[in-house]
Amino acid sequence: MRSYVPGYDLRAPATLGEALDLLAHEPGRWRPFAGGTDLMVLLEAGRLAHREYVSLWNLRELRFIDVHEADVVLGGVTTYSDVLQHDALDREFPLLCRAAAETGGVANQNRGTIAGNIANGSPAADTPPSLLAYDAELELVSRRGSRRVAYEHFHTGYKQMDLAPDELIRSIRLPRSRRIRHQFYRKVGTRRAQAISKICFAGVLTLADGTVEDARIALGSVAPTVVRARKAEAALRGRRLDSGIVATAREALAREIAPIDDIRSTARYRLQVAGNLLEEFLSGAS
Repeated sequence: MRSYVPGYDLRAPATLGEALDLLAHEPGRWRPFAGGTDLMVLLEAGRLAHREYVSLWNLRELRFIDVHEADVVLGGVTTYSDVLQHDALDREFPLLCRAAAETGGVANQNRGTIAGNIANGSPAADTPPSLLAYDAELELVSRRGSRRVAYEHFHTGYKQMDLAPDELIRSIRLPRSRRIRHQFYRKVGTRRAQAISKICFAGVLTLADGTVEDARIALGSVAPTVVRARKAEAALRGRRLDSGIVATAREALAREIAPIDDIRSTARYRLQVAGNLLEEFLSGAS
């Protein structure tokens, strides 16, 4: 059954301040609506339970990419197409660009937003693993003020997050680094394009004379939330990349992910492929 569109109320404030006023007046009543690529699917299927939304789409205060000496900051309503067309992101954060290119087709990339992908809370989303691998930080804003949250701590459970009913994701901060030497992103799905991931992997390495100085590894579709593989990272730091340490890191990874059987794949398949992608990531750096 499809939804009855006139049964929904969508407000379109002219400014960010007006949007925050609306969210603050009756917390929980109004919910943000950005590009709508996830919500419109639910609407069409008659499964969009909430009825009152505040549109963020035309708020220029939320759509920007600012390059600073220490970081690059993306507004919450920055689209995948915006990401793909930005030279600095292409040079320094190619994993995010790869994730944006893997997200649906051109129509979805023109409408889908980075903050929307985060706030939807799906562990199978394409951009979150790359954001984790880059140590992203979120700026959350409300009429009460703003606060910063490390993206690693934002998702607290399946579809649960550290975001109050009156808050919006204003921006995403990506620290710049000239020390990263190897980056890897891979999405595995039923098809090569426009498929929900069975598993998604993002990793970055900093190497010095063949020794791992730093490693950041993140995966999607292997747990209730996107996962930062801290144990696998720790197994790699300070070690040279050889077959022994790759096997050790793979064992560590298997202990910190919890894939499940679902309509898209099986837990056994996801566990095997996660290890395979880790090996592919590390073999490309040696």
